[in-house]
Amino acid sequence: MKSLRHISLLLFIVFTGDSFASKDDKAFQEQSMLSVLYVQTATEFAANNIQTYANAKDALLKGLEDSSWKAALEQVDNFEDKSPAIILDVDETVLDNSNFQARTILSGLSYPNGWAKWVNESNAGAVEGVYDFLHFADKKGVKIYYLTNRLESFREATKKNILKLGLPFEDDSVLLMRSEENLRDKTDRRKKIANENRIVLIIGDQLTDFISTKEAYVFHTERKKLAKKYSDLWGTKWFLVTNPTYGRWELSIYEDYPSSEEEAIETRKKTLIQ
Repeated sequence: MKSLRHISLLLFIVFTGDSFASKDDKAFQEQSMLSVLYVQTATEFAANNIQTYANAKDALLKGLEDSSWKAALEQVDNFEDKSPAIILDVDETVLDNSNFQARTILSGLSYPNGWAKWVNESNAGAVEGVYDFLHFADKKGVKIYYLTNRLESFREATKKNILKLGLPFEDDSVLLMRSEENLRDKTDRRKKIANENRIVLIIGDQLTDFISTKEAYVFHTERKKLAKKYSDLWGTKWFLVTNPTYGRWELSIYEDYPSSEEEAIETRKKTLIQ
């Protein structure tokens, strides 16, 4: 078997939505059902996101008062006089795609089947708390950037969805999409924003919304150390929106690429701590 460190290309083919894609779609849907129900029905989930964005408001005020305040690792010298900006991921940070995930479960399909159709419908809802937060930031004169790993071909549909929800959208330059070339790493795009602005806050649902894929794509025992490494940034300049439905965290538990759903389940069991 190949180590995960050597199969980054295969991950985009065999793993869907940053989670292990079972060859048995039915089994995969059953695994996903509770997490999607949690997003759609749990008061605790909604309250946690409202709490996250409320805390982000307080942090934003502190950042605006302190010209030395910076949130991006890519922000270098001579940024103090630049205009303040914030960066948000889109999916599961601004836009709630749980209806799409429910659709795949009920239809017996899995991502990426139906994803293009869903995006082009421009009908995702807003994550709890984001509407009030973004209008608060907008009124404070903060430039709002949407940094997403949606493909460039989805630009107009994504913009339409954001505008349909009544969220601030200055112009096309604030929506940074993913090209095929840069794959999923957002580092260069954060650098581009930092060249013109002082980044005050970053908000996302995945580690790679804050750091490079090189640093984030490691085995789970190393990955977990990143929480402590950046402990001074979490809840002050970096805000993580809860996403129980998919993520790179699952890939990190497989030290070797699982050849079957059964092998994947066995690895999950072995990873449990009791």
